[in-house]
Amino acid sequence: MSFVENLGSKEAYELLVAGDAVLLDVRALYLQDFKCFDVPRCLQIPAKELIKRATDLSKDVFYICADSAGIFSKNSAQTLLDAGFIKAGNLAGGLVDWELAGLPVRTDIDERFTGSCMCQLKKRAKKL
Repeated sequence: MSFVENLGSKEAYELLVAGDAVLLDVRALYLQDFKCFDVPRCLQIPAKELIKRATDLSKDVFYICADSAGIFSKNSAQTLLDAGFIKAGNLAGGLVDWELAGLPVRTDIDERFTGSCMCQLKKRAKKL
């Protein structure tokens, strides 16, 4: 029986840079626009689409699922295993721990959010 492999940020980064894994960013697309993992091999498939899009992925690749804080990515990794993938990982702590570890992140300042609290966050208006 396969199980989800939990990885710390630095361990995951080493695998990604060595070409031994592919990062699978499962955050909603609007979250991926502002900050994203800056690694050579990264796919962006929101968790809600993963079940139907898993058939497009190679089952022999080690995918490390990642989200903002590591809350939903473990479920995504389990979805891959349930779909017949040989191995799947979870980035513990998600993008938050990744960034705290000083690992590369790409930021598009034009896609940042605005609002006084989490319940009011929305995309900033685009400047023309």
